[in-house]
Amino acid sequence: MSDSIQDQIAEIIKSNDVLLFMKGTPQMPQCGFSQRVCAILNEQQVPFAAINVLLDPEVREGIKVFSDWPTIPQLYVKGEFVGGCDIITEMHEDGELATLLAPLQSGDSATA
Repeated sequence: MSDSIQDQIAEIIKSNDVLLFMKGTPQMPQCGFSQRVCAILNEQQVPFAAINVLLDPEVREGIKVFSDWPTIPQLYVKGEFVGGCDIITEMHEDGELATLLAPLQSGDSATA
């Protein structure tokens, strides 16, 4: 895996306030976990960018190395890794995700 893919991933994360690395697209998720996180983000009414890791195997593996997290989806907020589906679901259920995303609900989020 090249350093350039790690640099590309870092730049994409830096360029988007809320970014989801997922299987498929928000309109057509390709796995249940990605679908669940998209539904949660939509419920939070926060704009988010999404990267379909199925389009590029190097990105799919590169994001796992970048975050040191073995699964997809992966959510980043303001450049920080938040977690995968289980963590996002738990944060959503206890209100922690709403608190984290509240400053971004105005629609000022950058999109890819």
